[in-house]
Amino acid sequence: MRHLYGIALAVVLSAAVFFGGGWGFGKLHSSLPTATATALPAGGGSLLHATGLLLALGALAGTALLAGLLIIVPRVSPLAAGLPGVGLIAWTVLYAVSVARAVHYIPMKTHPFGAGFEAMGLSGVLGAAGIVLAMPLFLPSRWRRRLADDDDYDDEPIEATSVTNPSRAGLLTSEWKTIPSEPPVPDGW
Repeated sequence: MRHLYGIALAVVLSAAVFFGGGWGFGKLHSSLPTATATALPAGGGSLLHATGLLLALGALAGTALLAGLLIIVPRVSPLAAGLPGVGLIAWTVLYAVSVARAVHYIPMKTHPFGAGFEAMGLSGVLGAAGIVLAMPLFLPSRWRRRLADDDDYDDEPIEATSVTNPSRAGLLTSEWKTIPSEPPVPDGW
């Protein structure tokens, strides 16, 4: 059941990378001046008054936060981060083989989401993010359930028992005695 939730979270993360990451990266990428290589956004001053750029940074930070949580939380299936990671790696490999085909498959290229996603692919960010997102797939401990997750885990105390020496008839006829949980109280106490 945990892996089904992981697949659903993978769809959510994929949408966050495309819409949130694509829009944020596209907005930041388009705000860079192209006249000189040393020119800075906002003239090198504070970005606190550039609300569009702050929203773009927030979208990128939110996408990174979601991806980070899906990577590090042990109760989440590794499929949640791994499937989008494999998809981003596949898109980067397709981009390396055929740039025109990779760009052709980007949906909504005319919208800021698609343009930003294309810019992330051109800069190599998607390939790097894909490698990081796919790492939980290769950790065997992420595929196993935790002991605390077992439904039949019982942590109640057990009563101690002792074994007497087996009789000469054999081990199959040995007697088990239960040790009382409270010591006997002498008379007169």
